[in-house]
Amino acid sequence: MSDTSLKPKMAQLHSVQEFILLGFPGTWYFQIFLIVVFSVMYFLTIIGNMSIIALVRTHPRLHTPMYFFLCNLSFLEIWYTTACVPKAIGIMLGTSQTISFTVCLLQLFFLLSMGSTECFLLAVMAYDRYLAICHPLHYSSLMNRTFSAHLALLSWLCGFLAISVLATLISRLSFCGPKVINHFLCDIDALIALSCTDTCFVELATFIVSIIVVVISCVITLVSYIHIISTILRIPSSEGRQKAFSTCSAHLTVVTIWYSSTIFLYVKPSAQNSLDLNKTINIFNTVVTPLLNPFIYTLRNKEVKEAMRKALRRMLSGKRIKL
Repeated sequence: MSDTSLKPKMAQLHSVQEFILLGFPGTWYFQIFLIVVFSVMYFLTIIGNMSIIALVRTHPRLHTPMYFFLCNLSFLEIWYTTACVPKAIGIMLGTSQTISFTVCLLQLFFLLSMGSTECFLLAVMAYDRYLAICHPLHYSSLMNRTFSAHLALLSWLCGFLAISVLATLISRLSFCGPKVINHFLCDIDALIALSCTDTCFVELATFIVSIIVVVISCVITLVSYIHIISTILRIPSSEGRQKAFSTCSAHLTVVTIWYSSTIFLYVKPSAQNSLDLNKTINIFNTVVTPLLNPFIYTLRNKEVKEAMRKALRRMLSGKRIKL
């Protein structure tokens, strides 16, 4: 067969330059309901996480490694949810259902990179709590400002570098139709399902990266908490045990919520799971979890609650002086 006869077929393989995101098919009233819910949750997520960053920056008592990592997590959550929620609202409004392959790949890259970074940050935060509870006398020298900054930077670098490999592989896939994605974002399983070329290597690479990122970070977190819990149980007084556990209970709650959904989504050998089920779990991961995190840390942390009370008192006293 001549080269000229192959060219039309090759052109057809790369003919799909944009995709159509279905979002959430349903009645007009259902769409309006989802738009309101997504908009309110997105607004509260931004306000909640920005409030945590502002509190930590303005209160000297919160200038510790634990709250430095919390600021990193809050900053990440803002961009993690921003990468998909505004687009999802546009899809439901019917004004932004198409997405080019380049933008789709960028969205996928940033979502997976920030998700990977969150895994590493949660592991680092667990290690920080391990040092604080299991080695309190050496904590300030072990977890100093320089070391905590290096750990945070390493989390961001590892998160983005790990997904760069996957993004490169996915960018080489060919799509020859259909171009409809049954999702509100560009999900890796949906792109693999739509590709008309062999995806075995991409699926294997996705599984390996998931194991490296999710499972290893989860193991570090679990090992840290096994030591933490065993140390807490050896504390003689109940008041001391309660005080020690209160310093890590919020983080443990966030870890449980995050890993339970993330492991289901990504740690699997095949992309053949139900895309509808993946879409539901992704809502929890990208919309619900970033909203829950600031509230969990606020409601279950005495130092943050005290900082919030002081900030509110300052605001109220300032208003009274103006009046």
